[in-house]
Amino acid sequence: MKKVLIILICLVILGGLGALGYYNYEMSPKSSEERIVAFTVEAGSSKKAVANKLEDAGLIRNRYCMYAYLFFNPEISIQAGDYELSPSMRPEEMFEKFQKGDVKIVTETITFIEGERLTDYAKRVSVLFDITSEEFMETVNDKEWIQELVDNGTYWFLTDEVLNPEIYYPLEGYLYPDTYEFKENVTSKEIVTALLNQTEKKLEPLKSQIEGHSYSVHQLLTMASIIEKEANSSEDREKASQVFWKRLTAGDTLGSDVTTYYGVRKVMGEDLTYMDLENHNPYNTRLTDGTMNGKLPIGPICNSDITSVTAALNPSDTNYYYFVANVCTGEVFFSETHQEFLQKVYELQSICDQN
Repeated sequence: MKKVLIILICLVILGGLGALGYYNYEMSPKSSEERIVAFTVEAGSSKKAVANKLEDAGLIRNRYCMYAYLFFNPEISIQAGDYELSPSMRPEEMFEKFQKGDVKIVTETITFIEGERLTDYAKRVSVLFDITSEEFMETVNDKEWIQELVDNGTYWFLTDEVLNPEIYYPLEGYLYPDTYEFKENVTSKEIVTALLNQTEKKLEPLKSQIEGHSYSVHQLLTMASIIEKEANSSEDREKASQVFWKRLTAGDTLGSDVTTYYGVRKVMGEDLTYMDLENHNPYNTRLTDGTMNGKLPIGPICNSDITSVTAALNPSDTNYYYFVANVCTGEVFFSETHQEFLQKVYELQSICDQN
């Protein structure tokens, strides 16, 4: 009898070891192949349903062994979402990811182009993200939030000047044009914050020069935005900078069409009417009644590249007082006298008429 009992015990032990070995094998990685498999846990799914789905997807060996694991580990919870799994993972690792909510992060890349307005930014954002143009514009016009940023000194270059009620969009000229990568569920405030951070990064090397300038940082960014729209190359931007600073010093108007376009909210390339040119707004530097003599626009007219900011700080040493651009080629022609300027305007107009 004693011998039979010993045999039975041995059989039980061997059976247990066999079952344990079977369990360990079935709970081992399905394969050594480290390919990535997209796997979605639907909201409201039970743990048993997820185990079934894992086996159907070829990610685990045995759903029943998975049931046993879950039975003896009732504290395990799961979070809905999109995950990246691999058949080389152990089933326990998969459920650890589900419990942590270690979901697949989907990102989108977006490029904001220098010389664009915030309204252009809003359109770009609305195409790639679940953010409407209106929502983006509400964020860049959120004066309470912007006031907090100013009051807290979050950005050294952001001052009360942006909150002037006559400015169309407070953050125009302050969101750096560059290529960014954001999560697909990014918010408009997160986007704006990232762009402000990039502006700070780009301006930091110029901080001492900016703070030591006779004009404020807001005025310098305003000048940079005009230069951005008027010239393409670094050399031309420095020449344009010299012309504009010289005209300001002389108490003359900047006479820049690009400011007029912005002031009447027209897109570059549209025809400017006489009424546009004489429209009284704080951006229009084509006004001839003296109200804009020796003045910059009230704020930036676009978001400029760092080369335009550098040009605003470092104008070239020339005697130019006028310039005109060939709208077809982008080539800029500078003149010292009004007569030379008018002659070049006539030449360019003749070329355009012939084409």
